[in-house]
Amino acid sequence: MEWQIAREALQVARDHAVSAYPDEACGLLLGRVGDAEGVQVIVETRPAQNISPTPRRAFEIDPAALFQAQRGARQGGPRLLGYYHSHPDGDLQPSPRDADGAAPDGMLWLILAGEKHAAYLAGPAGLHNRFLTISLHETEG
Repeated sequence: MEWQIAREALQVARDHAVSAYPDEACGLLLGRVGDAEGVQVIVETRPAQNISPTPRRAFEIDPAALFQAQRGARQGGPRLLGYYHSHPDGDLQPSPRDADGAAPDGMLWLILAGEKHAAYLAGPAGLHNRFLTISLHETEG
């Protein structure tokens, strides 16, 4: 399976991470699921409020943003494919805290650190017994 992200959507997430500094930014990855070639395409990154009581070290996506995205998908909008968050002064690998908060549900996790990013699928194996590294290709649209 191939994963792609629209360049503009990636830039929205990066801009959000910069504006949230020194706190962790977080948001949703929305898109289309599996076309004929099995490509998953993220067409929108939707910033969400980080409601963590310790936003400089952790993130928690506002549940209202999740409900809104799920409602939108039921009404024909883009589907929730995963989540993004930033490691403001960290690296691109998921932390043990990230692994503790991730369900093994096959959702995409995008981590941003500065101008760099890395993508992972949440599952029952991999880094911290939770994350498999994947390639995320940028596209024009």
